Amino acid sequence: MKKVKEFLKEFGEACIDSFKEDWKFYVILISITLICFIPVDYYIVVGGGINDVSSRIEVEDASKSKGSYNLSYVRQLKGNFLTFGLSYIIPGWDRIETGDYKYDETESVEDIEFRSDIDLKNANSLAIINAYKYAKKDVSIKSGHFYVIFVTDDYDTEFKIKDNIISINGVKLKEVNDFRNSLSTCEVGSKVDVEIIRDKKEMTISSTVYELAGNKILGVGLNYYYDLEMNPKTEIKFKKRERGPSAGLVTTLSIYDKLVSEDLTHGLKIAGTGTIEADGSIGEIGGVKYKVMGADAGGADVFLVPKNNLEEALKVKKEKKLKIKVYGVATFKDAIEVLRELWYI
Repeated sequence: MKKVKEFLKEFGEACIDSFKEDWKFYVILISITLICFIPVDYYIVVGGGINDVSSRIEVEDASKSKGSYNLSYVRQLKGNFLTFGLSYIIPGWDRIETGDYKYDETESVEDIEFRSDIDLKNANSLAIINAYKYAKKDVSIKSGHFYVIFVTDDYDTEFKIKDNIISINGVKLKEVNDFRNSLSTCEVGSKVDVEIIRDKKEMTISSTVYELAGNKILGVGLNYYYDLEMNPKTEIKFKKRERGPSAGLVTTLSIYDKLVSEDLTHGLKIAGTGTIEADGSIGEIGGVKYKVMGADAGGADVFLVPKNNLEEALKVKKEKKLKIKVYGVATFKDAIEVLRELWYI
């Protein structure tokens, strides 16, 4: 112990002497280091890859597939002076303004993450519903959760982000159609009483009814997800850092494949991206450029992409000379039909 103390004392004295002799150098070094980590209003995209969705989904008495279903993701860093500068030097690193992720300048990073968390829960519940219905298995909605994910000054409202809407004018909300129906009989400009949960407390607030594109709204951004009853049981366990709706397509495919005896993977590594909607349609997403490159780099054989993103995906495939097979799909049914033809690859 005595030797350790003597060593630390000698080391400290040596550091002090070195600093006294070259203090200008150390001041410059520390200043440069601090400047490098000053944040900038950008995210730096540094590539992508794939994660096995199949391993995140547990279906009771599931059928086994020889291949796998994989979500294609974009890896990004919060920008600072260092990473911002490196993005001009390192091939494949790109810059995306933070504002591109926001609805408006008032939205915080915490708000964005909350919105993305609800997007994922929405995608998961709709994935189960679509997969079960297509596989002709039992599924029903037990309850619904309706959350405010965006508030704008354009409308007069008492809502706050994260408010959980329970009822409108005394009508309990279970399905998304209940929300629409509760407003359908209200006059535009009238007030409605909305029961919410905010910070774990139930309360009632007042909101004006507005009209947008022929639909009656409350003037806030909303999203929802369901608690479901199903047979057989399915449990989805995404990791905490995994957010957003873009895994909807491959999640639905993976669940469906576990519900039926048919192996749609044909032993291949299937990657994909795209939202899943209540009617089974596949919605377009952002970041296709990085996702198709990530899928190819991850060794995927096939990349499924929303029909509206197909042109961009094929352009990247051609420019980067990627080997991966790319297919565009407009609906979940389209995706099933594409996979059934993959036996020849």
